[in-house]
Amino acid sequence: MEQNVIRQLASPAGRMVNADEPMIPLPNVGEGGPVYPGNMDTGVTDPGQVPVIPLPNPGEGGPVYPGGTDGGAVVEPVIPLPNPGEGGPVYPGNTVGGGNQVWTCPGGSCGGIIVLPGVVGGVWPGAAKVRFLNAGYGYPAFRIFIGSRRFVNLLNYASATTYGRVSGGYQTVTVTGTDGYVYIQKTMPFQSNGITTIAIINTAGGLDLMQITDSCCPPTNGYSSFRIGNLAYNSGPLDVIMSDGRVVWSDLRFKEVPAFKRIMPGTYQFFYADTNQQAMPANLDIETLDSAWLGVYPPHETFGSLYLDVTSNAIYSVYLLQSGSNRNNIQNLILMDR
Repeated sequence: MEQNVIRQLASPAGRMVNADEPMIPLPNVGEGGPVYPGNMDTGVTDPGQVPVIPLPNPGEGGPVYPGGTDGGAVVEPVIPLPNPGEGGPVYPGNTVGGGNQVWTCPGGSCGGIIVLPGVVGGVWPGAAKVRFLNAGYGYPAFRIFIGSRRFVNLLNYASATTYGRVSGGYQTVTVTGTDGYVYIQKTMPFQSNGITTIAIINTAGGLDLMQITDSCCPPTNGYSSFRIGNLAYNSGPLDVIMSDGRVVWSDLRFKEVPAFKRIMPGTYQFFYADTNQQAMPANLDIETLDSAWLGVYPPHETFGSLYLDVTSNAIYSVYLLQSGSNRNNIQNLILMDR
């Protein structure tokens, strides 16, 4: 005779269960996790008996949010600082006066490319300033394009444009005639925040583009900045001399543009000649010429001269250009910038 067997088993609720009712077996000793013990004798759940996730072993886990402080203020977790030598530059925030601090290049100048610590390569945040000069003797007027943009509509010989702005980086410069004939096309670098003159010059095979930096120290103490460059294809090496015997530059060859010199305000007369004299030291300023020397020619064969009234706080770039087909037929193109 089939007989139902009833067994009384201990259960959390102390209830009676049927022997045929399936049950989840208890884990072996050492297995499983914390077990919720139920209510205390008082019938109130003890918060201390609520099961929690066990803390990690020493060395495991990350920073733990500590909760509120005794004063009630919330202490927010923070990202730990890197070890010495790790990480990159940190923005210092505002100054005491409230103004933002500016990250400056160490030493005040980095040659135009500011390389931040930890950053590979240069930063080119701005544009370049450029002007064009036509030193291409024997050609009609030019049109000039930078990329697909017409930058100069008409540029006659022995003239120059004002400065315009160009995006920093490599750009393609195209020089054409008014009829669209392409004389030269060249890819050239434009340094962000740099300032240059691009001269169209003669070569044995036609034309070329020559990039000249116009950066110089700003004139101070009433002085001006002054230089003479040789863009005359038909000229030999020339000395720039003064009638009182001073040689400012010697053996100035075609395509040579020297560094600026400081010059005092006043009236000057310079001559272009072929001599064997040595030039003055490169770091020596050009002092005022005594008026008694004006109009006095030096004891050398000269190929041209420059009469110049120099004002203070100006930048003078004088370029020698070809004026004829014979050797050393030259003329002046004077550019003054403030």
